[in-house]
Amino acid sequence: MNVPLLDLVAQYRAVKDEVLPAIHAVIESQQFVMGPPVSQLETAVARLARARHGIACASGTDALLLPLKALTLQPGDEVVTTPFTFFATAGTIHNAGGTPVFVDIEPGTFNIDPRAVEAAITPRTRAILPVHLYGQMAAMERLLALATARSLPILEDAAQAIGARRRIGGEWRMAGELGWATGFSFFPSKNLGAWGDGGMMVTSHDALAERLRKLRLHGGAKQYYHDEVGTNSRLDSLQAAVLLAKLPHLASWSAKRREHATYYSAGLADLPAVRAPVVDPANEHIFHQYTLRVERRDELQAHLKRQGIGSAIYYPVPLHLQACFGHLGYQPGQLPASEQACREVLSLPVYPELTRAQLDCVMETIRGFYR
Repeated sequence: MNVPLLDLVAQYRAVKDEVLPAIHAVIESQQFVMGPPVSQLETAVARLARARHGIACASGTDALLLPLKALTLQPGDEVVTTPFTFFATAGTIHNAGGTPVFVDIEPGTFNIDPRAVEAAITPRTRAILPVHLYGQMAAMERLLALATARSLPILEDAAQAIGARRRIGGEWRMAGELGWATGFSFFPSKNLGAWGDGGMMVTSHDALAERLRKLRLHGGAKQYYHDEVGTNSRLDSLQAAVLLAKLPHLASWSAKRREHATYYSAGLADLPAVRAPVVDPANEHIFHQYTLRVERRDELQAHLKRQGIGSAIYYPVPLHLQACFGHLGYQPGQLPASEQACREVLSLPVYPELTRAQLDCVMETIRGFYR
């Protein structure tokens, strides 16, 4: 049985009767850039994140880069972050003029370790950038305590976590609700994916929202008048229309991912060579990825591929050991939990349209490898 890592065609078949008319309406209007669907999407995503402002942009990368630019980082300014994430998290720190300071992760959740963050803060620290990896929120209450005591902003990387939430003080808090600003990604493979690239920033800080709106439009609120040097990072109307049509399905899609994850974890529980994802009891995980720790990872992945089953390694090399950050001086063994994760992790298909037969096939194939 063929089980791809992701099947966007199956999703398209389920929503095309809603998405295609929305796209057609944009075509009829001929308002392709920053048309009405963009502001409608900004309002809807801000509401989901319980933030006052949504500011659409061209990609999830820009959704991190523009808030970092709003910090006006100077040479030597540091931003504390995780090395176990997609490259954009640290790449944007560098491109905004700052220095990424990498600290280790909690082995269970794969998210940044607040204790390591605290130890890394120096007088040069300008911000903390946690990642809600794979769709599970980091321990924001612990990070906020550190940040508030030192007057540091927290920029949430929620590229993989739209709609995720965490119970803090007996209350559910959303990804995007607590940070100074938050970046979301609408890359097609995300839980809420566009039919191209796109991103969204959310914030409840009015002055920051105003500045981010300027930064995405070459630094000006009025055409041909520029308060600072910004960039061109606009979300086009077609992508916004696609996302608005999909957004009502997001909660049910994420619930289905959780259902699949529970089924996988129960079905693989008796395999000593396989460790299921750890879900912090405070979190409601949206399982953008279902990521195992496994023995003989590369051999298992090759076995799955031979059987027609998709999988992926997110991520094979931690950022502190990437060649482009060699000048920072990190050495192998310095961040052991992140480095071990890079050797062990393997993500399985978990998209909502998977059938129970496909899930069974994936698990039987894994069992066959370890027999």
